[in-house]
Amino acid sequence: MRIAIDYSAAVNQRAGIGRLVRNQVLALADLDHVNDYRLVYARPNRGSVPQFPRARNFERREVGLRERWLTILWHRARVPLPADWFSGPVDVYHCPDFVLPPLRHARGILTVHDLAFLMRPDCADDRLRAYLEEVVPRSVRRADFVIADSENTRNDLVVLLGVHPASVAVVPGGVEARFAHVTDAEELSRARHKLGVGDAPFVLAIGVIEPRKNLNRLMDAFHDLKQRASVPADLKLVLAGGNGWLYDGIFEHHAASPIREDILLPGFVPDQLLPAIYSAAEVLAFPSLYEGFGLPLLEAMACGTPVVASRASCLPELAEGAALLIDPTNVDALTDALELAITDPELRAQLIEQGRQRAAEYSWRRAATALLDVYRRVALA
Repeated sequence: MRIAIDYSAAVNQRAGIGRLVRNQVLALADLDHVNDYRLVYARPNRGSVPQFPRARNFERREVGLRERWLTILWHRARVPLPADWFSGPVDVYHCPDFVLPPLRHARGILTVHDLAFLMRPDCADDRLRAYLEEVVPRSVRRADFVIADSENTRNDLVVLLGVHPASVAVVPGGVEARFAHVTDAEELSRARHKLGVGDAPFVLAIGVIEPRKNLNRLMDAFHDLKQRASVPADLKLVLAGGNGWLYDGIFEHHAASPIREDILLPGFVPDQLLPAIYSAAEVLAFPSLYEGFGLPLLEAMACGTPVVASRASCLPELAEGAALLIDPTNVDALTDALELAITDPELRAQLIEQGRQRAAEYSWRRAATALLDVYRRVALA
């Protein structure tokens, strides 16, 4: 097979979808030495340091335009310039970041990571939501096959966008081998220094700062938690991540909190520090209103950190009994769950062991195997 993959997200996005696409492609390169791959990508943004597989059957094809201009050409101006003109003749063309450009001869595969813009429209910027409401359904209709990150998103695609169940499959994310419990004192000290917590215990939330992450309720729950004698008096809350959409209200909520000195916002944290950051945390709080997958949940589990998560969207599917699940709109329930995860030794031990077992079920090789199966199925159709 000749397979083209739009690698622009992997080149230009440090976290989130960028990291997912990078890991899927790197795992494909380890798995498949037979088929020919062409990684097509927009001109890298200033400061980006792209990571490419070294396998001989993977070829790079840089397009001489920035990603923004390709978006304007293909999805706003709707210029009928086929993407497989850049890749050369291929059997399948996979776009792993929500939108699929015009194709000449190749069969198109599209990954849709979530439908948050439809499920939680209140959590998206108006212009972004209007753009996604137009281009994602159009891309889904154009695609020969659709990939989702979870069964929950697969079901959303079938119900909300009318995708035929036989034309959509789940290719989950995975957990890199480097995510394991860190005991090295120097690594843990660097992680704590980056977060600004010193030697204090802390609750960790990690992800982009935006309303969908439900951080205002988490700050309220943390305020109530700090009033309880069972938790350490110097307990901190760390909200780690870069700014996403509509973040102003979150910073305003933080500024108004009477315990704002104990709530830290260190911004984006370097990828290489993540295992130590997870390992240093008392608990990961992941109370999102909607997620397409939720890598932090599995990565924290792999590092031996108990998890308190929302029972919304795909998170129960991922956790499968290895986390404390709560209604994301119930601040009292979130407070109680955090208290238990921090103070109950038997429960902590149970969550840690079950979490490690659950995270071990998700590998990037498993993801690459599922992705290769989709490529074969679509190419032979």
